[in-house]
Amino acid sequence: MRALAFSALLLAATPAAAADLVVQVRTATGAAVPNAVVSLYPGGRSAPLGGRQSFQIAQRDLQFSPFVLVVPVGAQVSFPNYDNVRHHVYSFSPARRFELRLYAREQARSVRFDRAGIVPLGCNIHDQMIAFILVADTGLAARTDASGRVSFSGAPAGPVIARVWHPYLRAPGNQLQLRWTIAAAGRQTQTVPVNLRPPPRPGRNY
Repeated sequence: MRALAFSALLLAATPAAAADLVVQVRTATGAAVPNAVVSLYPGGRSAPLGGRQSFQIAQRDLQFSPFVLVVPVGAQVSFPNYDNVRHHVYSFSPARRFELRLYAREQARSVRFDRAGIVPLGCNIHDQMIAFILVADTGLAARTDASGRVSFSGAPAGPVIARVWHPYLRAPGNQLQLRWTIAAAGRQTQTVPVNLRPPPRPGRNY
């Protein structure tokens, strides 16, 4: 059984109201954990969503890329196919059920995501193709990088609810909810261990 550790390092950005927050996600053995999503709710409320951005999950080498994508509610996501075979992308998620029937190389389809939640993706032709879209209802939501780190610039000082999601997290909905207090100055570290399920295939995305 593995454990996941989250270390939140808070560094002052302005003297009164905001801080730069860096979250480091690691296993109990110290290995970096990419593809964890950290969502912040200052004072228990959603932060304003950002402006329009472009999002995509590509189909390349019979895999989805990226494995985890974070988008705000209302985002439109493109699904371009760069393989020499056709793909049939789908999801049965209550947050967004859809089906993109067979389409070929250099073709793309797009889907709008209007409800917050987790949207697992699959290909009806290639069972090994798995990915996840986290549709966030807060503007402070981001995915950890290859080093297991994610940064938030100008996080509001004060109490905050932090939700940490990972597809292999052993918790209801694969999510852990934490309560932190973000200081406007100084340095703060928080570590929270959680259990993980093993990946569905050895060595896949973790």
